[in-house]
Amino acid sequence: MIGPTWDAKLASYAPSYAHKRAGDCDMIHSGGPYGENLAWGSWDMSGIEAVKLWVDEKPFYNYNSNTCAPGKMCGHYTQVVWRNSLRVGCGKVKCKTGGAFISCNYDPPGNIIGQKPY
Repeated sequence: MIGPTWDAKLASYAPSYAHKRAGDCDMIHSGGPYGENLAWGSWDMSGIEAVKLWVDEKPFYNYNSNTCAPGKMCGHYTQVVWRNSLRVGCGKVKCKTGGAFISCNYDPPGNIIGQKPY
């Protein structure tokens, strides 16, 4: 399986949105046209650490029923592995409140209701 390729447009969009969150680093989605995963860490979190957080949701995803385990999140994982997402771009900002905020955007977006990620 080949994943999405790095995209200059998304690599501009993601940090632009991250910088808008630098003052509070609240986990609020941009509401833009792309799929989006957000992460916040109280330390200087790296992009690799953010992606690991999202991929670590895999055990909570049931492929056969295309659902998450009750009370668990798995939509970050399914967005990371979404087969139809062809492009990705990420951005990071150090929060004024401490830590780091990371945004990754995916195009086309994943997590389409009724579709499986792969």
